[in-house]
Amino acid sequence: MIQQINAFTAAEVAVLEQSWRGRQMLAYQKAYGGSYDFCRFFRVTGGGGTGWLFLFNATLLICAAGEIPVEEVCAFTQMHLPFRVECPQTLLPALSQLPSYQKLHRSTFLLRSSAVSPNFCPEDVETAPRLKDVYAILQEGFPNLLEYSLWLTDVSHRCRHGMSQVMTYKNSSTLTLIYDWKDSVLVGQVATKLVQRGSGYARDFLRWTAQRLAQQGKTAALYALDVRVSFYREIGFEEIASEYVLERQDVQKEQQEKGAL
Repeated sequence: MIQQINAFTAAEVAVLEQSWRGRQMLAYQKAYGGSYDFCRFFRVTGGGGTGWLFLFNATLLICAAGEIPVEEVCAFTQMHLPFRVECPQTLLPALSQLPSYQKLHRSTFLLRSSAVSPNFCPEDVETAPRLKDVYAILQEGFPNLLEYSLWLTDVSHRCRHGMSQVMTYKNSSTLTLIYDWKDSVLVGQVATKLVQRGSGYARDFLRWTAQRLAQQGKTAALYALDVRVSFYREIGFEEIASEYVLERQDVQKEQQEKGAL
């Protein structure tokens, strides 16, 4: 059975805190609660286990403890047709059979602290940049990025509630601390303007960020599709996990509802 919920129990929080995806659910629930149509949480029971679904704009995150009813999860996914699905790999064989979805391989990296180059200028890091400028950088690196007003509403809301932080370096590279849940930080939306690619800005910016978070006693990770894996390996980050996510192939990138967390 799948039912919508507005909050997690203490026991559910304890389970969700064990994974990066689960912590992301908790962070978004803390920032948004359960009263928004575009940000909804569900509990799945049956099959001997419990699962949790998080539907945010066009992304579906799934966590599970034990076996959950796969057919119900597939029916839920087919009803909502999210652009991206991130789920336990045990659900992947069934979900990947849904029409128009393709599997994409993704790795999880821990941000290991290492030295930045002598050319790096910490004073050129902006910890509260204009979000319009950030979006302009992201547009060049993320063809599936949400339409500006949707993106701005989400990011500004999360930043105001202290869940996220957006930063830029030399107004050319950007990254976002997607969430900080009890000193576990997920980094995402790393991008550099096309004209500055190859400058080393992103490498130094990420190394500086890794140092900064480590000094604060935080553990940080990021996700990388195969096309970016070699970049993060060269930086010195540690690959700790590998999985597949699903994305729709039948949605044109110009459509506003297409996007991911």
